[in-house]
Amino acid sequence: MTRLGILLFAHGARDPAWAQPFEAVARRLTEQASAQGHLVTLAFLEFMSPDILAAGAALAEQGCTEVAVVPLFLGAGGHVRKDLPRLLAELAEAHPGVQWRLSAAVGETDILIQGMADAAWSLAQPGT
Repeated sequence: MTRLGILLFAHGARDPAWAQPFEAVARRLTEQASAQGHLVTLAFLEFMSPDILAAGAALAEQGCTEVAVVPLFLGAGGHVRKDLPRLLAELAEAHPGVQWRLSAAVGETDILIQGMADAAWSLAQPGT
């Protein structure tokens, strides 16, 4: 039986307040996914914990046999194109019973592009 894990991956920052929107995304997604028995975790590239190797290991230890890695990046720059595949290769080697699947960066999806355009339009209006 397949148990899906969703690993949200963000850059990280020294300021803990920076993570608040990403933590809100993880909470909302957990509400959706847990109803179907899926697990959600948030990991960071640097400065914050957990890192992706620890978060991925935790999902594997909780019985996930498939993990969708979703980069919470606006675009697929060097971290998504270079760093992330290397880290996923490490996870695949450490947890060979898990299928690791990398998705597109969320910022490259039509729904987020439209959401940002809508937010920019709203914020640009007088009195906002």
